[in-house]
Amino acid sequence: MKKFFRRSMLTAIASFGLVFVTACGGSESSAPAGNDDSGSVGDAGETVEYQDAPSTVVIGTASQGGVYYIYGGGLGHLLESKLGVTANVEVTGGPVDNIRLIEAGDQDLGMITTGPGYEAINGVGTEFEGNPHDDIRVVFPMYYTPFHWWALESSGVASLDDMAEKGIGRTGVGPMGGTSGTYLPQIHELLGLNASPVYAGAGDMTSQQQDGQLDVIGFAAGLPIPAVQEVAALRDINLFGIDGEQRDQVIENFPFFTPYTIEAGTYENIEHDDIETIAQFNFGIVHKTMNIDFVYDLVKSYHENNDLLVTTHSSAKEAVEEAILLNEVVPLHPGAIKYYEEIGIDLPETVYPAEYQNE
Repeated sequence: MKKFFRRSMLTAIASFGLVFVTACGGSESSAPAGNDDSGSVGDAGETVEYQDAPSTVVIGTASQGGVYYIYGGGLGHLLESKLGVTANVEVTGGPVDNIRLIEAGDQDLGMITTGPGYEAINGVGTEFEGNPHDDIRVVFPMYYTPFHWWALESSGVASLDDMAEKGIGRTGVGPMGGTSGTYLPQIHELLGLNASPVYAGAGDMTSQQQDGQLDVIGFAAGLPIPAVQEVAALRDINLFGIDGEQRDQVIENFPFFTPYTIEAGTYENIEHDDIETIAQFNFGIVHKTMNIDFVYDLVKSYHENNDLLVTTHSSAKEAVEEAILLNEVVPLHPGAIKYYEEIGIDLPETVYPAEYQNE
């Protein structure tokens, strides 16, 4: 099991500027200790009216063929079998789209990576510049999303440098609004690659690659990515990542990335050595008004039934309780805070939302 660590994001914390206050209300669900039953919590300038516990939830994932969609099916099964809550798993554009849908109240449970979460809370980046989406709350950790690329062996491309040398233009980057679709074009531009992004879901990109329309695809998802295995079953491919000065340059410009190693044998049907690359971590989110009791029960059941999720996708092995510490920027929901404090996790102050009374 990978050793989890807490990555300091000083720029994120400084700009986030959370204000910790004494809450003054409760909710229809069980609010954090010290609240009354007035139906809300918050400071003098903010009131949070918590929803009733849901009987049905909408889970936002990403495109079919990616891990989010598969993982969402596992979450839906967990909700229905352990909590008696009906779940509808929906295809979305990925993390950015999920943040917008949660903020607007059009989705109940979504999946995000650290990059879009950082940018949404701070109102920065290409998708959220000047428009913070700060009603999202983290509820549980998921897994690492490594970025890597694959090319048809016939193209002769086996690295980012090869892409530049061979003048590779059209490059699949995933759906617009997804993690890879958001950051790969920026990474390509930062590194001076003349790559023209092709936005599409994992399944559509693999079809284009098999038809010879795309030499290279870059993507970010939990490992192993089904789309990679789909192409490799029909064509010989090269897998590659990013390391050295190129990786340092990316992490310097995007502090929510972390180094990551894709271990040899991750793809059983593809011969490859360890692949050095970059990654972001994934988290489940809800709206800050989500029922506190429901969130607590969800997080508790999520961790106590991790084996169910692992049977859905092996990446869930990384969804250990301590992985919640990999988020230091996006506030946690009070129901999640209650669970993690209960099991002895020492949460950083930066994840306590303004509406939470921490006594």
